[in-house]
Amino acid sequence: MDENYTSRGVHGIRPTAPYNNRTGPEELTMKVAMCPVDTLALSNNVYIAPGQFNSQDHYIILNGEFVFTMRVDNTMQKGLIGTNAMQRRWAQFSLNQEVVATPYDPFSGGTDIYLATLKIETGFFRKSMQVSDDFDTEEMAKAFSLTFHNQIFTIGQPLVFEFQGIKLTCKISDLDVVELETLKAGSKNEAESHGSGRKATRGLLMHQTLIQFTKSADSTIRLKGAKRSSAAKPLIRADFKFEDLGIGGLDTEFSAIFRRAFASRIFPPSIVEKLGVQHVKGILLYGPPGTGKTLMARQIGKMLNAQEPKIVSGPEVLSKFVGQSEENVRKLFADAETEYKSKGEDSSLHIIIFDELDAICKQRGSRGDSTGVGDSVVNQLLAKMDGVEQLNNILIIGMTNRKDMIDEALLRPGRLEVHMEVGLPDEKGRAQILKIHTAKMRDNDILDNDVSLEELADMTKNYSGAEIAGVVKAASSYAFSRHIKVGTVAGVAPDVETMKVNMDDFMAALQEVPPAFGVSETELKQCVQNQVIPFAPHIEQILADGKLYVDQVRQSSRTPLVSVLLHGPAGSGKTALAATMAMESEFPFIKLISPETMVGLNETAKIAEINKVFNDSYKSPMSVIVIDSIERLLDWVPIGPRFSNAVLQALLVLLKRKPPKDRRLLILGTTTERSILEQMNMTDSFDSDIYVPTITNLEGVDIVLQQLELFTNQERERTLSILADSGADKRLAIGIKKLLMVIEMARQDADKIEKFVNTILALT
Repeated sequence: MDENYTSRGVHGIRPTAPYNNRTGPEELTMKVAMCPVDTLALSNNVYIAPGQFNSQDHYIILNGEFVFTMRVDNTMQKGLIGTNAMQRRWAQFSLNQEVVATPYDPFSGGTDIYLATLKIETGFFRKSMQVSDDFDTEEMAKAFSLTFHNQIFTIGQPLVFEFQGIKLTCKISDLDVVELETLKAGSKNEAESHGSGRKATRGLLMHQTLIQFTKSADSTIRLKGAKRSSAAKPLIRADFKFEDLGIGGLDTEFSAIFRRAFASRIFPPSIVEKLGVQHVKGILLYGPPGTGKTLMARQIGKMLNAQEPKIVSGPEVLSKFVGQSEENVRKLFADAETEYKSKGEDSSLHIIIFDELDAICKQRGSRGDSTGVGDSVVNQLLAKMDGVEQLNNILIIGMTNRKDMIDEALLRPGRLEVHMEVGLPDEKGRAQILKIHTAKMRDNDILDNDVSLEELADMTKNYSGAEIAGVVKAASSYAFSRHIKVGTVAGVAPDVETMKVNMDDFMAALQEVPPAFGVSETELKQCVQNQVIPFAPHIEQILADGKLYVDQVRQSSRTPLVSVLLHGPAGSGKTALAATMAMESEFPFIKLISPETMVGLNETAKIAEINKVFNDSYKSPMSVIVIDSIERLLDWVPIGPRFSNAVLQALLVLLKRKPPKDRRLLILGTTTERSILEQMNMTDSFDSDIYVPTITNLEGVDIVLQQLELFTNQERERTLSILADSGADKRLAIGIKKLLMVIEMARQDADKIEKFVNTILALT
């Protein structure tokens, strides 16, 4: 054990003997005076004349409360005690005031008096002395230790410390003393001795004392260094549990946000300072509506030991008064600025959440009005986030469905630098969301035993979190409807206490609440009303090839984008085959781009609609897009001829654009004018093409007739015999669509055979 801690005290002073063998007075009444010379005022000592106390007395207590380090000065008169202005201010003494002075024995209460740590708040002594340089706290600690070594300090005590020619005010904010009993147990390591301190009100400064400087609340001093603070403030609440967030399906996104935005904030500032990096100031959450962006942003504030988040919707910032919109932005940052000026890096985290960010941060210069308000708001936000006076205690969270509309300057590093796509949940995420929204049903035994959340998670492909919540609400409404009194819409049946939400309720709810980013099931089924009839071997081959393309998109890592063009005569069944391939793929996202849905749209609107379908497809892991009747989408007509070059160029780009990482897309196009598309250089944009022929023999007609059961076997054989005798077999070339129309028309006639034969002969 280091003897400096025990028998010799500090620097050879023997602390026990003088006080046990006193010969001088125990108490004197003295008058408060100024220090003998100004230079001694910076020493933090009080001065007395020789011979008033024992030469071994080094510390003095005035009025039984204020302890100082005492020195003898030959220029002092007896009966006076020389003090500086800071000491008089602390003790509330005035000049010539009489005080009771008593020698102070720091060891009278035990040996735990040596300081382990000393925490000091500092600032400039005068405003005229302010400088913008950074003060190294390690160098300050060394200088402080040399200047005031062996002095006694009390919590709350002020003093003046001159460092590198600049006078600084210091205030003792906290201190710990060394527990010598702990040292006797065997710890000789200096770092360990610092860690074994206990709280006290005063202590003696020694060379081993760890001195920590922090910035005074009202000072502009800038501190840097490893010993500014030994630990970071705990950012995550101690009682926080992740399940408290109530967010499902966003584990990956939340982990990424924590790594990028919060990881640096849980480390001590000294470590972050050594790295030379600043904290992330902004996060942009973007993605489809209803995926949990706003929920995630709101819940983040609950897990942090930060100021209450300020949540503002983009349109709320805007005002009709000149300059008021910019003022609204400045008010959001006012609290953070005030605290950062007073506490610097020790200030708490301020979170500002902007919902619907695209409403106020559109690309500058893109607005049609002449007010310039939108541009001014963007400029004001940029200045506050990363302007001349940078704040390191803010975190901006912006949310939007339209990342493409946000001004680019706002998205660069130093501003909203973390871009996190909050996409549609996967099966595991959907199961989490279902568990969250059915938790009370399960806790209160209202969810029936036949409800399988895992099965529902599998059935809700491409559902967003909000849509899954809608399914749960719809299912509960079906359960309510079973317990309404017959003959009334306002009465409740007596058996309502036994109400259960069962699987049938959820199945009905799934039909009632379809996903926005799902399968165009209604439109696709309309394309295949009579199913695909394999009237020839090549039909089955086409479907088999289609399955191969689907498997290629699903399994191959080298071809995330596959496009196939189905071409052939009108009515040959191209759309039906493409729709069948799409539905049999069972991909979560299947959309049909058809001319029928774009009637009345101009070129710009048509391009926007097509582009939207492609962008939506990128939000799903696997997607199929069916582009029906491409030549009609291009407005192509043989008279003229004319076509829409703008739509053509848009399609050429979209057909070749690779989907994002981990996204796969199958494009199925149909056309009756392959030669025209070839002239437009569009066929080269497809990876493969499939020819879909018409029915060219009576065997194909026979198969279709058997499938649709228009005739009896005898009637069918007679019909085919008449067609063969008339030579129709040699001239036959009819599309399946036209043949189905003829069959249904003949079904309505009294003489079905004659009507069918005459119509077929007329077509050949």
